Amino acid sequence: MTDHKNFYVIIEAKRGWILPGEEQLNRYSLRESITKAEVKHKAIISMSECSNGYASINLRPTIANGIPIKHLSWRKIYDLANKSKEQSNNAQKRLLEELLIYLGGVMTMQTKDSNWVYVVSLGSGNPEGCSISWIDIVNKCGRYFHPVGGKGWPKEPPNYIAFRYDGKLQSIHHIEDYVVSKNMHDEIKEMPDEEWDNHFVYKLGPAIKPPKEVKTGNIYPSGRVWAMIDTLFTSETISDARDISKERKELKKQH
Repeated sequence: MTDHKNFYVIIEAKRGWILPGEEQLNRYSLRESITKAEVKHKAIISMSECSNGYASINLRPTIANGIPIKHLSWRKIYDLANKSKEQSNNAQKRLLEELLIYLGGVMTMQTKDSNWVYVVSLGSGNPEGCSISWIDIVNKCGRYFHPVGGKGWPKEPPNYIAFRYDGKLQSIHHIEDYVVSKNMHDEIKEMPDEEWDNHFVYKLGPAIKPPKEVKTGNIYPSGRVWAMIDTLFTSETISDARDISKERKELKKQH
């Protein structure tokens, strides 16, 4: 909370893709400290990982008891802080570096230098209410989506994702970008226009094809596994790649 002769701002900061609810925002707007503040500008600011576009649709209300409600994403604050370093003195740069380190810890970010690949199975059918198949969503639309966390799904976007069907590894893709959305139709027009829970929607890079046939191996039909990218190029099966990657990880822990 910041008090200045020209501004009075209440900040509600949250981790992850979460927005404050209407009841909470209304409670803030009725606080005596803000209603009686004799300043020119008043606002309630939501801060979280939600993009400004996502917040513009899902943050309600936009005005509570005459007080405007705005949103700033952690990404936006991170970018502003990073850009500000160019015109800052040494003391300011140190403070900005500390802020950037903190923000890096609260943001959901891809681990850019990770060589781990998230391998998922694609069914031959269509998602419910969708006019194209799971395979076409990947191969023709260059997209893939899944829930944010829960039931074994990642809570943070991976650097690489791979797809298997017809009993073998088909392709590996770098995840070029991602959004979190409750309506898949906003990102993939063939999907039904309806609201779900939060989902990651990935924009896939060009397909990297394995140099030889890599069969599925000992993985149950809908199983999802992690493997290091080089093991997927050199192993006979995806399950072998998974096991080799696990062994490497354990050896690294021991050293």
